[in-house]
Amino acid sequence: MSEQQGMSRRTLLVKVGIVLNGIVGAALAVPILRFLLSPVTREKKFGYESWLSLGGLEQFPAGQTRLATYRNPVVNSWDGETGDIACWVRNVDDQTFQVFAINCAHLGCPVRWFPQSSLFMCPCHGGAYYQDGSRASGPPERGLFQYKHKLEDGKIFIKAGEMPTPGRTANTKRGGTTCA
Repeated sequence: MSEQQGMSRRTLLVKVGIVLNGIVGAALAVPILRFLLSPVTREKKFGYESWLSLGGLEQFPAGQTRLATYRNPVVNSWDGETGDIACWVRNVDDQTFQVFAINCAHLGCPVRWFPQSSLFMCPCHGGAYYQDGSRASGPPERGLFQYKHKLEDGKIFIKAGEMPTPGRTANTKRGGTTCA
């Protein structure tokens, strides 16, 4: 076969292979580049910086612990009811409140409040917490996680964009809890 008739079959297959590998490489690079550039290109979402209302203070009588729910501020439209998050609100004395995450500090199972015994109980592994959220017994090594909260205009608000974690310490300031 002479060079005047055009390119050889081998050269054609090499060029087709390079083009196909380039297409696959570009397709794989798009999600990787989006991930790497996401902190720069991500728009500031409203939810991460928001305080959400749990309701009026009259919904939480003094000396009682009540279940409250709020809408996750960073949900998608298809999340449905899974975008609703529950928490426990304890009104100690009409001026002091505590807001606990509903999840056990052991493995995250939802705890229930039992007013008869003044305990939060975890159904998964038998964890128990006192009414102030501190550990009573069972496998959890620490108390319940607490949300930052504040009281304004007769309502209780929580900082919903942050998950309460063990690395945060709670300090009481002006009727609410702030995390360091």
